[in-house]
Amino acid sequence: MGSWLARSRNIQYLLKRNICFFDKTHSLLHANSSYKTLPPYETPHGFCASVLSFRRSESTMAGKQAQADDDDGNQSIEFPGGRVGFTTEMDFISEVTDKRVPCYRLLDDDGFLISGTTFEQPDRETAARMYESMLSLQIMDTIFYEAQRQGRLSFYLTSTGEEAINIATAAALSPDDIILPQYREPGILLWRGFSMEEFASQCFGTKDGRGKGRQMPVHYGSNSHNFFTVSSPIATQLPQAAGVAYSLKMDGKEACAVAFTGDGGTSEGDFHAGMNFAAVMEAPVLFICRNNGWAISTPISQQFRSSINSDGVVVKGQAYGIRSIRVDGNDALAVYSAIRAAREMVVREQKPVLVEALTYRVGHHSTSDDSTKYRSVSEIEQWRSTGNPMTRFRNWVLANGWWTDEHETELRGTIRKQVLKAIQVAEKTHKPPLEDLFSDVYDKTPSNLQEQEKSLRETINKYKQDFPADVPL
Repeated sequence: MGSWLARSRNIQYLLKRNICFFDKTHSLLHANSSYKTLPPYETPHGFCASVLSFRRSESTMAGKQAQADDDDGNQSIEFPGGRVGFTTEMDFISEVTDKRVPCYRLLDDDGFLISGTTFEQPDRETAARMYESMLSLQIMDTIFYEAQRQGRLSFYLTSTGEEAINIATAAALSPDDIILPQYREPGILLWRGFSMEEFASQCFGTKDGRGKGRQMPVHYGSNSHNFFTVSSPIATQLPQAAGVAYSLKMDGKEACAVAFTGDGGTSEGDFHAGMNFAAVMEAPVLFICRNNGWAISTPISQQFRSSINSDGVVVKGQAYGIRSIRVDGNDALAVYSAIRAAREMVVREQKPVLVEALTYRVGHHSTSDDSTKYRSVSEIEQWRSTGNPMTRFRNWVLANGWWTDEHETELRGTIRKQVLKAIQVAEKTHKPPLEDLFSDVYDKTPSNLQEQEKSLRETINKYKQDFPADVPL
């Protein structure tokens, strides 16, 4: 206790002094000033304190609360966060809204353009590529899912019912935008050129996979495609995205961070931390929530209160001072239009935007899940047929004369062959060597990891029959 008090006195003493830090321009900032800039300064040892830039804006009120009358003659106070008016009426803000936020859409359930709509339409080449990519994603998901059911893969999850969010978002973004995915966004990688062989290599954990077999299947990642590696813990990518976006802002890049989460992720503390950080720091990040109705087996009615009497995810943005929009996630044209507009705002204004995309997870949460245990088969089939994102967008490109049945038949056959071949190659490819378990973290492997590797090798040599034979030692 005596030691703690001694340190406390020292801290108190230092806080009374004019402690100075450098900003990144090597200008001296006084902690007791209001953004006062002094000439450059160097310590006797040449150390620059720019490693910890610190700015503090001192109140100009000099300890007094300035009161004044507003335009209506009511009194107000200049609070540190802005001027606040007074009232004699005790009025609580309601927990419900009078009118729910509408959902932006352009195509009706049959894929026909709603009359009177104005939007930025993708050109013929982009639209055709969008539908082609949606087909590729659907076929890849179907075959990989079947491979898991056959025991050839340990795990898989699909994007069935959410193809429009994947592909339309990818088409609306710039390749320079950095993606921080949840785990149901492989379509963005597909759009950016990630090959079927790369998908298969990751899922089968081969030596050719970018993750070197260290991640479970569908946990993709690619530096060259500006795609952060998928991480299983829910919502951890959201505060990370705020930091990534702030880094882009500091570097003056004309790009943004794009972070995905599901409706379940909005119940995590990281969602609120990421939103608040991005709002306060004005970080150029685009938050996209795939509200597909189910957080594994938990429906949104049990996920958060605002889904029952208030208004879901989209209203959470306003609470943090973030511009928000709700879009029909099964309408590829609306998603493309909304994401393009949102990205332009984020990059131009250097501020975050929240997009809530309403969709439905037609497939099981993953191959470890049986969704018929908590929702009816009729509900699933209704969503599979009514408002299907693939059917709606296909009808639109067909109506424009940009697609034909003959081309689709041929394309489906080609994609299927590509996926099957990629799986066959991956199954015959060696696994990463054992040493890869201990590499790529430290420049020089520390002694404790060396000891662990030695112990593991001794165990494998002693019990060879219990370890996979296709892992090079």
